[in-house]
Amino acid sequence: MRDMLKTLIDLDAIAHNVARVKEIVAPARLMCVVKADAYGHGSQRVAPVMEAAGADAFGVATLAEAVALRQVIPATDIVAWLWDPREDLSEALAAGIQIGIPSLEHARALAATGLDAEAFLMVETGMHRSGVDKQAWDEACAVLADAPTVTLLGLMSHFACADAPEHPHNDHQESEFRAALAHARAAGLECPLNHLANSAAALTRPSARFEQVRVGVALYGMEPVPGLDHGLRPAMTWESSVVAVKPIGEGESTSYGLTWTAQSQRQLATVAVGYADGLPRNIQGALQVGLGGKLYPQVGRVCMDQIVVDLGENPHGVRAGDRAVIFGDGGMSATQLADAAGTINYEIVCRPTGRTQRTYGEGGNNAR
Repeated sequence: MRDMLKTLIDLDAIAHNVARVKEIVAPARLMCVVKADAYGHGSQRVAPVMEAAGADAFGVATLAEAVALRQVIPATDIVAWLWDPREDLSEALAAGIQIGIPSLEHARALAATGLDAEAFLMVETGMHRSGVDKQAWDEACAVLADAPTVTLLGLMSHFACADAPEHPHNDHQESEFRAALAHARAAGLECPLNHLANSAAALTRPSARFEQVRVGVALYGMEPVPGLDHGLRPAMTWESSVVAVKPIGEGESTSYGLTWTAQSQRQLATVAVGYADGLPRNIQGALQVGLGGKLYPQVGRVCMDQIVVDLGENPHGVRAGDRAVIFGDGGMSATQLADAAGTINYEIVCRPTGRTQRTYGEGGNNAR
């Protein structure tokens, strides 16, 4: 089954998307976010392609991700922002990793190390997740201004509603970010490199680009704002194979719980993918599987290792061994599947796990 089930990553699409986003946001620097193993695309293979296509910096969540990435990105800036203030920073700092500071406690912990560090202060602007609260801005800035080994490169924050460009909270957050920047500079911190914009804001909100943008999902070819088209190319296809094709009679049912019943005599295809491989069990009824360039509904319960697909009378002659596309080239897009399943495309591309084997290539179907 491992040989059947694979994600195909089109590196040409990755390079195209980086170049396209960089063109749109210029002259701002482009930070490519490759956390969570590059949104499931494989950071060790994808990041060098991004670097060659013009990435100015990389962003990850954890220190471990950053140190691992440094093995393939020896010189370009790497920022990590999710860490425990009790965590040992020595390895990451020795590797030249820039540190995001998500709270006053983290600022104190970084200053107390006495180690040379480049850092970004994360400020709360209205998402209420990570970031120094407004009432502590001045104290955090004072801590960092008094820390001789810490070079504060700038501020960072994160939009809550950038995928809805007209949402009034976007204006509020940008205003708060500018206020935080004024506080920092009044404390004697130069803050030459600041970043607030994620993919959606980077593409739709020029005023929020500042000196750098922090882009993730758009680099993998998915539009961050529904209905817009920035010429991005999806990079991932998740595919498996048809294991068997068999008939089912009128009134007969399939899979656990017999939750789907055939309304007429027809044929079913069994496809080798299941919830152990990352396909959500509750996706039943939302998935359309691509077979021979045509879409067929998945029916019945999603099993641990298999799904069942309704072929109707099988007019196109689907048979065992045929390629079956869960999403991507030849099937639904990740965004279409996310919409049908009531989730977001970010989650869909992070889903393939288990026995899925990741492969790489250039130019869509050549990625085998």
